[in-house]
Amino acid sequence: MRRWGATRVNYTSAVAWGTVAAVVLLQLVKFGMPFGVWVESLVKGVLASMLAIGLALIYRANRVVNFAQADLGTVPTGFAASFVLFWGWPYFLGLGAGLAMALMLGALVEMVFIRRFRGSPRMVVTVATLGISQLLVLLGILIPRWWGKNLASERLDPPVDWKFTPTWQLKFWQAEPGSYILNANHLIALALGPLSIAFVAWFLNRSRLGIAIRASAERSDRAAMLGIPVARLNTIVWSIAGALAFLALFLRSGITGVPLGYAAGLPALLVALAALVIGRLERLPTIACAAIALSLLESGVNWNSESPYLAYPIMAAAMFIALLAQPASTSRRDNDATSSWRGAEEVRPLPPYLANWGWVPTVKWTLIALAVLGVVSVPLVLEVDNVIKATALVAFVVIGFSLVVLTGWAGQISFGQMALAGIGGAVSATLTSRWNVDMSLSLLVGGLAGGAAAFLVGVPALRLRGLYLAVTTFALALATEYWLLNDRFFHWFPRAEAGFERAPLFGQLRIDTPTRFYAYSVVVLSIVYLALRGIRRSRTGRVIVAIRENERAAQSFSVDIVRAKLTAFVISGVVAGVGGALLVQTNKGFSINSFTTGESFNVFISAVIGGLGSLGGAFLGALYLRGTRWFINDQAWQLLSTGFGVLLVLLVLPGGLGSLWVKLRDTFVRLLTGHRVDEPPPDDRVVAALADEPALDPATPAQMAASIIAESTDAIVAAASAHDTDDDAVAVREGEPA
Repeated sequence: MRRWGATRVNYTSAVAWGTVAAVVLLQLVKFGMPFGVWVESLVKGVLASMLAIGLALIYRANRVVNFAQADLGTVPTGFAASFVLFWGWPYFLGLGAGLAMALMLGALVEMVFIRRFRGSPRMVVTVATLGISQLLVLLGILIPRWWGKNLASERLDPPVDWKFTPTWQLKFWQAEPGSYILNANHLIALALGPLSIAFVAWFLNRSRLGIAIRASAERSDRAAMLGIPVARLNTIVWSIAGALAFLALFLRSGITGVPLGYAAGLPALLVALAALVIGRLERLPTIACAAIALSLLESGVNWNSESPYLAYPIMAAAMFIALLAQPASTSRRDNDATSSWRGAEEVRPLPPYLANWGWVPTVKWTLIALAVLGVVSVPLVLEVDNVIKATALVAFVVIGFSLVVLTGWAGQISFGQMALAGIGGAVSATLTSRWNVDMSLSLLVGGLAGGAAAFLVGVPALRLRGLYLAVTTFALALATEYWLLNDRFFHWFPRAEAGFERAPLFGQLRIDTPTRFYAYSVVVLSIVYLALRGIRRSRTGRVIVAIRENERAAQSFSVDIVRAKLTAFVISGVVAGVGGALLVQTNKGFSINSFTTGESFNVFISAVIGGLGSLGGAFLGALYLRGTRWFINDQAWQLLSTGFGVLLVLLVLPGGLGSLWVKLRDTFVRLLTGHRVDEPPPDDRVVAALADEPALDPATPAQMAASIIAESTDAIVAAASAHDTDDDAVAVREGEPA
């Protein structure tokens, strides 16, 4: 068995190391900085590599990307920093207490949450890490409140009075001399970081537990058959990942301040995930070096540009280029469990004989009529502000449709749907406000813009199996929020404070009132719904679902897997673009605050809560998301509603709230008809069908054999005659076996 992380020098490794070298060269040539800043950036890179290695460990153990990796260190860092800052504990005592808490927290998360999903698809476990992340962010926010103080951006004082001012510079770095003072916090981080990474490498390669972890990561089922305690080893892996996350964040607290909340965790997670992608999710040396290189590039961009946000698109571009250059994987681990990305069961229709049984059709059409009546009566019974909220709900339902197509049908994960929606919304707002284009046409063009963005992102990501699309769309979300749709860099879209009025449709129909625009939004929703229903029933829809069920089986029928996945992602992008354009038209202005990375996570979580097995689940998910926002104003408790909600749904109702509706429907049909939905048709129909068949004459086995021989002989002779074959070649004498 090769040592974990050891690789042969091949094309894949050459691409990975070439990407790392290109990132470092780009930083040195284009984004130079003083040597002292470069040393501090190197320290930050070592800490970022610890996060990335923790991600790689969990991926090797559970085959999932842990989006809660950075947040595993948030809670113990919050406690340790509070002990040091508020209670006056010594630095190293707080470090030891936080490290113990991190080890216990990692084990607790694995035993309470991850182990419950041991038999679930990997997509479900990945979504569960999002819920865990939000719960940990909530705890990190609440920790300083227990002391009644604010911990955000507080720096830990160095434990010893030591300072160093590096002055050496290279010619092509920053021209003017700069002095930057390093203190004991930098020295401790520079010492503990490499030591921690070296310990992990020794543990995995030399210790008995490490060897067992590597063996179970290769094939967990085979390791369990050999008596290896796979569950216990997974707990150890999560404990190590929690310790690495804590050390990375706590040591960083003395350099840049205590990181709390989404705003602090997402950039660090982007660096770790980008390094993970460059290292193909498993190569630990490459991942560590890529994290250091990306951190150097991030610091160089921050030093040379007016806005620190320029680093995000550069890192996303490096990730995309690395994916484009990487060959498709042929390893056993990547090709095992072809249906393991399947995370949602589609809602099955009623069998025809039950759908037309007695009162069932009457009840069905009565419920449909009541639903239509409820939609129509919204502007009649609600106030104007609530009608506007209902219109926004319609837009989020359309965006939820896009996730049903991508995740529910194709089995792929996207954490950048709001970025695609934002691109569509920005294009629609530009066409409407600046070029006076009709709104319906602007919605269509916005949808096409979202589809084009999905195509550009999907081409490098969908070539490879695994969670590459989830990681790249996360990078797209950050790059879109902080760069592409940021008015500091671009001005092709209207600014947030510049609103616009809705022009009449086709120059004739006025939709400037909330009631009329609500009706228009419902019409758009209905058109999108009917279009997606048609796609699902077409060959394209059947192919998309087939690759979710079993890629190998679909490929054996000459289905182009990459093209089918890319088709699903483009359709999803078009629908998301239409939803984003509708949301912008509802607000009468474009604001990036509606399309942030956090909103992408929330929309995906709400879709999972609603149910990805049917288009109706998108409505339930949007209602849950917007309802919690309407009634809960505190951000901390909003995180609780989404994080706890998704974990509860995944544990109790893996199919979401939509599956609960299906269970209620099946129960009601059983009470009406007396038959279960999954039962075969009644026996009297089977008996009637069999009654029409002619009865068989009784015969002995010898008579049956003779009859078969005679029929076979006649068939052979008839075939020979039909093909003008020589009679002697196929002649069968009497009594001779055929």
